[in-house]
Amino acid sequence: MEYRIAICDDSQTDADYIASLVRAWAQKQGIGISLKSFSCAESFLFYYEDDKNFDILLLDIEMGKMNGVELAKKIRLVNREIQIIFITGYNEYIADGYDVEALHYILKPVHKEKLEAVLLRAGEKLKKNGAALLFSLPDGAVRIPLYEIRFIEVRSNYVTLHAAQEIMVKMTLHALERELDDSFFRVGRSYIVNMHYIRKIAKTEVVLEGGETVPLSRGYYEPLNRAFIQYF
Repeated sequence: MEYRIAICDDSQTDADYIASLVRAWAQKQGIGISLKSFSCAESFLFYYEDDKNFDILLLDIEMGKMNGVELAKKIRLVNREIQIIFITGYNEYIADGYDVEALHYILKPVHKEKLEAVLLRAGEKLKKNGAALLFSLPDGAVRIPLYEIRFIEVRSNYVTLHAAQEIMVKMTLHALERELDDSFFRVGRSYIVNMHYIRKIAKTEVVLEGGETVPLSRGYYEPLNRAFIQYF
């Protein structure tokens, strides 16, 4: 396995230091990496227009004309899979990290052990993003990546997966549940949600990204809250 990793930081000293930690981590884990550094958000974006195959982005926030949060928002318009790790000297941007689905937020000075732990998490997330469900439908085989599924509902003997492509298959919710990973949580007899897309948990419903709502059955509120906190 090889990861393509980018570092975007307008401080050359900081970028070189982070690069040295990343290389040491990769050697320790026996992982191949391709590492490229950028001195500003604009230079990364220019390169990214032609080559979007990065797995991990270590991104400074306080930069020149375009800051790291603005860059992350542009990236998220076209790429949900890249693992964005914010690195900054200030803690006032944590809320912005949630908005762009950042994996983590590391304060400078960066400590070796902290960065290594976050890079391991990034690797685990990338592996999960490679997991998918395969269905044989009348018009052919369909592959649905798990990370694309927002929620699942069952009616009678049919399960509907709400993803980039919505599909309906004849099977039980229990049978499908065995194929899912720990990103998913059952919120009642008829619904399973992907916690990655949860924006709010109310007493009787779960609000997902984009404003979709899923009914939350009585007795599931507290377990879902605990699972959601542990997930992130």
